[in-house]
Amino acid sequence: MKNNKLNIGIIIGTTREGRVGPQVASWVKEIADQRDDANYTVLDIKEFELPLLGESSVKTGITKWNEALKKQDGFVFVTAEYNHSIPASLKNALDLANEHWNNKAAGIVSYGSVGGARATEHLRGILGELQVADVRVHVALSLFTDFEKSKIFKPQALHLTNLNGMLNQLLLWSKALKDIR
Repeated sequence: MKNNKLNIGIIIGTTREGRVGPQVASWVKEIADQRDDANYTVLDIKEFELPLLGESSVKTGITKWNEALKKQDGFVFVTAEYNHSIPASLKNALDLANEHWNNKAAGIVSYGSVGGARATEHLRGILGELQVADVRVHVALSLFTDFEKSKIFKPQALHLTNLNGMLNQLLLWSKALKDIR
């Protein structure tokens, strides 16, 4: 029954042209949906047309973003690594919805030249400040081995173990934190 399952948002953290985040998020959702253990929804930051924090009085995108986040019990962040950190669009989106992150759990799927490891470490620090419990297992995708010409996503089979392990931890923490909320 749909109402008894947790709601997990899969957030695409980059908005730049030519991004591969949507391919990665589709893969995460496809694997997650096969599990049939939660309701998974892709939330593409680009679709919300979020203004930079404090630079616009137009709140339409921010309101829609916050409404979408409020419905979620946990999150999977799909993030690229830009200059050893997360994309500015993801940081902005995190800052625009402070209270809707609190007491929820998150898993991370990162990609970059070293699997997005540095972006993951930065994201973990930010999530801690937003009272999000990030899980230990994460998926680190290499631009050299998991993408063809850095544009076409072709994940190695070994990532399924980490993805399912991350989702297992995410659902346990999301359930526990839902009881707290």
